[in-house]
Amino acid sequence: MILIDETLFAKTKAIINKYEFTFKKNLGQNFLIDSHVLNKIIMAAEISENDVVIEIGPGIGTLTSAIAQKAFKVIAVEIDKTLIPILNDTLSRFDNIDIINEDILKIDIKEIADRYSNKILKIVANLPYYITTPVIMEILEKKFPVESITVMVQKEVAYRMGAKPSTKDYGALSLSVQYFCETYIAANVPQNCFIPRPNVDSAVIKLTVLEKPRVHTKDVKLMFDIIKSAFSQRRKTLLNCIFNTGGFGFSKEEIVEILKSSGFDEKVRGETLELSDFARLANTVFDKLKISVDNKF
Repeated sequence: MILIDETLFAKTKAIINKYEFTFKKNLGQNFLIDSHVLNKIIMAAEISENDVVIEIGPGIGTLTSAIAQKAFKVIAVEIDKTLIPILNDTLSRFDNIDIINEDILKIDIKEIADRYSNKILKIVANLPYYITTPVIMEILEKKFPVESITVMVQKEVAYRMGAKPSTKDYGALSLSVQYFCETYIAANVPQNCFIPRPNVDSAVIKLTVLEKPRVHTKDVKLMFDIIKSAFSQRRKTLLNCIFNTGGFGFSKEEIVEILKSSGFDEKVRGETLELSDFARLANTVFDKLKISVDNKF
């Protein structure tokens, strides 16, 4: 059992009481009160004086101040306006922090990257569980020039991001994240490391963004449509999953032929396929669709 960090807990409670702050359940607010975990995040992110760090959801500034001691610049993006005066107070001794009261999904990350083009851009966050996937996929899919994303998320989500084929956690999220990134679970974080205590455990995961996607495919959207189909009914074969979700306009017999042409047995399940397998399958489907269109003209 991990004991509560009494010093950080006392400081956090003092700030909450001073400002009579009320936690907003709809924003998923949970403040970290364990300095050991704090250090794990900093170490995983490998922050240096050449880094500009965008911190999502700084809360009362506990993690922010630790980042600021190592980074060139910290841009703290907080959606809750009632936390802004608290941040202005707790972070007042730093001259390398910009505090922005905004939704991270409305921030122009590219503009920040352009402004600090001679620096390395990193994302660090203790993400509310309800926005974890939208935020991470927004950053990855828009190909912002970010070197890494180090985030604390719900433990199950972190393990799904890093999961390998034929495991219970493996799915569409695993493939989506691993298409863009290398994944590394830096720490498991129990519930009593936060105030208020959440209902689930958390984990710190580092996503190191690849210079180019892990696989090449002729149509990325088509590949992910196939992946989505493959995991729509986990207990069914890939053949039935694809057919039951529309089959991309092909008959069941045609899907069998597509699978065989891609080197797969018709009884294969999506959960056993690697990203490269889905890329190969997507390319076969793409070619078949193109031939079908060409034959109409």
